[in-house]
Amino acid sequence: MKYRKLGNTGVEVSEIAFGAEFLVERPYRDTEVLIKACEEHGINFVDCWMSEPDVRSHLGKAIKPNREKWVIQGHIGATWQNNQYVRTREMDKVIPAFEDFMERFQIDTLDFGMIHYVDQIDDYNEIINGQFIEYVRKLKEEGTIAHIGLSTHNPDIGLLAAQNPEIELLMFSINPAFDMFGPMEDIEEYRKEDAYGDEKLSSINPQRAELYESCEKSGTALTVMKGFAGGNLLSAETSPFGVVLTPVQCIHYALEQKGVSSIFVGVKTVDELLESLKYCEATENEKDYAEILRTAPKHSFEGQCTYCGHCTPCTSEIDISMVIKLFDLAKNHDEVPASIREHYNNLKYDATDCSACGDCEERCPFDVAIVDVMENIQCLFSQ
Repeated sequence: MKYRKLGNTGVEVSEIAFGAEFLVERPYRDTEVLIKACEEHGINFVDCWMSEPDVRSHLGKAIKPNREKWVIQGHIGATWQNNQYVRTREMDKVIPAFEDFMERFQIDTLDFGMIHYVDQIDDYNEIINGQFIEYVRKLKEEGTIAHIGLSTHNPDIGLLAAQNPEIELLMFSINPAFDMFGPMEDIEEYRKEDAYGDEKLSSINPQRAELYESCEKSGTALTVMKGFAGGNLLSAETSPFGVVLTPVQCIHYALEQKGVSSIFVGVKTVDELLESLKYCEATENEKDYAEILRTAPKHSFEGQCTYCGHCTPCTSEIDISMVIKLFDLAKNHDEVPASIREHYNNLKYDATDCSACGDCEERCPFDVAIVDVMENIQCLFSQ
């Protein structure tokens, strides 16, 4: 197992982490077995957003003997009401639900107190300007939580969080399918049968790539949820690409994105956990997802930049993926937005420095005609 630091926090966690969502309505023995398997294989990071009481109690009991070895993400705003999970910002419900979390986990300090599931701008603004954030700040000041985090599926929210120094960690949904989409305020949009019907979906959305880079630059820790797209990528029938990706390939995709420290894998059994842990011993060929995405029968990435960075180093020292990303962000506007133009103008080297040597094209796994793209970029930004 390899370990990475979580942004500026200095906390070190396993690249593969344990997402415990499938432990709902399961006996304690199942939790104990999975936690021990995690410990045996070097996993030291767990996320629990679930509010179901037994899940919390079982995890707390299983982790307690080795608590000092574990880094825990716990969610603030996930409550249990009338025997079901409810996300809420009502403080008379938020506070007792979080106190319940701490009691059932049998801990005095939570490593990361996560502002739970924020996908709407209005919700984010209300949290950041209201009683919710005041409560979270109080928890940190008292030492009840060591660090503040936030979970979202919306890159607009992610960018706001990455620019907010109070938020030290962002948990975000990252996989090749979701990465084709821009901002969405409802996670259910990704699950609709016709969601992937748009032929224009052929590469990572530049706004998402901007988010990942922003996290890397700001030192905001980035952890991954939904790395398998709810299991859809593991079956040709449900994959929007029409081909199977392995757990190892999905994990590699997530861990290759800028700023990412760790990916939570949701598993029901030790055997499923071991399938993900094959990543630790996998060869580069077993990890490689590029050829599959490049030649997929649906939504092929061939000829489309995914900002993966495999084209570097550039003989002219151009940050090729950044230049193309700014181009992709700008080209769908009638005029280049001022913020994007400013970012482009501040680059040390830009498309005008391209010598057309073609070395980058030889390394590109998606057969992007980079030299031609650089010419198009020069034309756009010279207007």
